[in-house]
Amino acid sequence: MNTPIQDLLQLGQSLWYDNVQRSLLASPASGGPSQLGLLIERGEIRGVTSNPTIFHNAIANSNDYDAAIHSLAGSGMSAEDIFWELAVEDIRTACDLFQPVYADTSGGDGYVSLEVNPALAHDSAGTVAQAGWLWRKVDRPNLMIKIPATHAGVQALRQVIAAGINVNVTLIFSLERYREVIEAYLGGLEDCLLSGGDIENIHSVASFFISRVDSEIDPKLPADSPLRGKAALANARLAYEEFRNGFSAPRFGKLQLAKANYQRPLWASTGTKNPAYSDTMYVDNLIGPATVNTLPPATLEAFRQHGRAAMTIMDGLEDGRQLFSLLEEQGISIDAVTSELEQEGVRAFEQAFTALLGSIQTKHTA
Repeated sequence: MNTPIQDLLQLGQSLWYDNVQRSLLASPASGGPSQLGLLIERGEIRGVTSNPTIFHNAIANSNDYDAAIHSLAGSGMSAEDIFWELAVEDIRTACDLFQPVYADTSGGDGYVSLEVNPALAHDSAGTVAQAGWLWRKVDRPNLMIKIPATHAGVQALRQVIAAGINVNVTLIFSLERYREVIEAYLGGLEDCLLSGGDIENIHSVASFFISRVDSEIDPKLPADSPLRGKAALANARLAYEEFRNGFSAPRFGKLQLAKANYQRPLWASTGTKNPAYSDTMYVDNLIGPATVNTLPPATLEAFRQHGRAAMTIMDGLEDGRQLFSLLEEQGISIDAVTSELEQEGVRAFEQAFTALLGSIQTKHTA
């Protein structure tokens, strides 16, 4: 009998792990695979995502990195230089662990994501430059550079894809922005071909953030409103429709002649924030072909125990279209909500990165 995770994979969705920490990557003293290696061997995860908040928690709330920070501190490095050294080492190790998955899926899965400095969210040229630097420094084909889907980030996306670099476009909340992301990805592939490049090995995912939409909208509704807990799923399902439309059009068909790859939708922020909702709500209800769901540890465990794997991505699509009109009648604009969430997301990652550097500096000084 299959597990929910095995059933989900057969339905065309990959699970990635929204977590990275040195203790997960290290083999035990007794020998054998690391904790991350065991998850990979069991076929439960097929990639890893990271962000400044994850790295901050890993470095500030553990002793995993103390010895490395102590060693690097003697070289006169700044706190930011030390962070990139630590992060690159972890990401390389994770990429190597996923190399068999990357090879077995011909580049379909097995990716590890590393985000550019969030301070560059509104700096297109700076994002392009750092994406190239990180790509060369990590030097692994199954790396994805995370770039936020701000206006500047979308501009950078096209250039980074054209340079042949894999990209995880993060912090997508609105359908309008998602359409811009698809356009930039396709444009980047076309630019790469025009310059004589090969697009067969360029891969990308578009990370659409889920639970934060409900967290923002629910408090604006009456406690007994039937609209509560509906907006995030509706937004994601409409995004999936955009994906199907964008990648079934003749423009992408021409690119497929040069072996272009889909830019798969990735469902991010899928840990349930509201305890009144099922802890697998944002997994069970967003399963469909050519998608990825990146799960924090608690959500992966919950889905392993009692998740429901069924083709649900298009369920209630028409109701979802009507939902936003009903929210407008309540004075809630989905466009205003998603715009605010994008700004909040950038600020949160900037603050996490600043706190991360502060933690490193404190350990450095100590």
